[in-house]
Amino acid sequence: MDNSAFVYTTYIRTTPDELWKALTDPAFTRRYWGVAFETDWIPGSPMVWEEGGRTTSDPAQVVLAADPGRRLSYAWHTFTPEWAQAVGVGEDIYARLVEEGRSKVTYEIEPAGDMVKLTVVHDDLKSDGTIRALVSEGWPAIVSSLKTLLETGEELPDVPR
Repeated sequence: MDNSAFVYTTYIRTTPDELWKALTDPAFTRRYWGVAFETDWIPGSPMVWEEGGRTTSDPAQVVLAADPGRRLSYAWHTFTPEWAQAVGVGEDIYARLVEEGRSKVTYEIEPAGDMVKLTVVHDDLKSDGTIRALVSEGWPAIVSSLKTLLETGEELPDVPR
């Protein structure tokens, strides 16, 4: 792994506590992302991803860091055949995803006046890898919907693919 991180930064008119809630509360994450997390948000704790009525769990899918209102990090989800089929990923792309291995995501939350600076860092990626290509498209859409939800009360519609 050459650790070519994908980094995305935005500013959201909200508070660090409200942003934390939006990143960790299943009622929020389902609205702007379509994913809910089952975890207690304690470092080392397992995370179960629920998306579209199916769950993904794995012993290595864990919370890495949790400092409420400041920093959250976790191991990215495990790629399973069921996940690939549900989201329309073909066998060739699925095989490449599995081969690339586990990555992680970190949210850095910083107060910025009456806003919050949110930086999403998705790392442990191959610079020319399939996971990096997918998250490079996915994170801007997810974070835009999160920002819109927090600022207006309405999430964005799903981005056409």
